[in-house]
Amino acid sequence: MQKLLERTLVGLEDTQALAQALLPLLPPGAVVALQGPLGAGKTTLVRFLAEALGFRGRVTSPTYTLIHHYPTPEGEVVHADLYRLKDPRALVPLLEAAREGARLVLLEWGVPEMGADFLLTLTPLGEARRAELWEVHPGEEQGV
Repeated sequence: MQKLLERTLVGLEDTQALAQALLPLLPPGAVVALQGPLGAGKTTLVRFLAEALGFRGRVTSPTYTLIHHYPTPEGEVVHADLYRLKDPRALVPLLEAAREGARLVLLEWGVPEMGADFLLTLTPLGEARRAELWEVHPGEEQGV
């Protein structure tokens, strides 16, 4: 894995700025595993990514519905939450299908082994959080 970005996040404006900084690093169709404890800001980051791509609706955690789709002018943002699944690999066929035409596929509680191209970790640091973006397989073609 190769680290592409590291930021310290203190407030919402830092998370919003992180979303803006991430977009140029994430090619169309990228699958991003989002990791961090409960309350680390995974869904908030998804909201800012969707908004930065032009989505104007409400972004919520898909904990019970498993997958939400947010249409944007650049393509759909697919937002999945794997927290409640005993075997998240069961969702892979749906995610492969959803990736077609998607701008981003964002997997809360995802792991690189599920075919993620990138891993974004949010780690609490007292009142702040550290965000790190890792490319899972640098130089390889992306895919679920």
